[in-house]
Amino acid sequence: MKTSMKSIGYLFVCLGFVACTTTSGYSEKTESKLNDANIAAIVVGANKIDISAAQIALGKSINGEIKEFAQRMATDHQAVLDSAVKLVTRLGVTPQNNDLVHALGKQSMEHEAKLKTLSGGAFDKVYIDHEVAYHEAVIGVIKDQLIPNATNGELKDMLVSVVPAFEAHLAHSKMVQGKI
Repeated sequence: MKTSMKSIGYLFVCLGFVACTTTSGYSEKTESKLNDANIAAIVVGANKIDISAAQIALGKSINGEIKEFAQRMATDHQAVLDSAVKLVTRLGVTPQNNDLVHALGKQSMEHEAKLKTLSGGAFDKVYIDHEVAYHEAVIGVIKDQLIPNATNGELKDMLVSVVPAFEAHLAHSKMVQGKI
């Protein structure tokens, strides 16, 4: 699935990895050390991205399952975003953007621009394929990078607590994907 691999590679670049794209389209990852401020920026950015994509899907898709999934993404990711912002505000951690967070924003805008050009089944397929790849990558990044690098216990606990919800999102997106 070419779109999925591209999406996974793009997400790894943006969520705390330095990635070099090979000719096969796969990404080789080199870990970079993240601090709590970087992690906060990644959490905020990643949730905003999924909320934004969901809002596009709610406006463009006519497929009931895509709309239901998109509404769940908008609701759940807004809750995570609100919780994360509340936590980092209380902890006095200011999200610290870096080149990777900026790349995340840029590539998200490109994905959204592509979504806005599509309609019907083509839109639904690109949207749900991206959601599957996105959630697979996010779960991996949370488990392999964000949780191990978080130094604040409450931030780490919040990251651990969202993994089951993201795993449920992945299962839901795969179920919808199987029907598209």
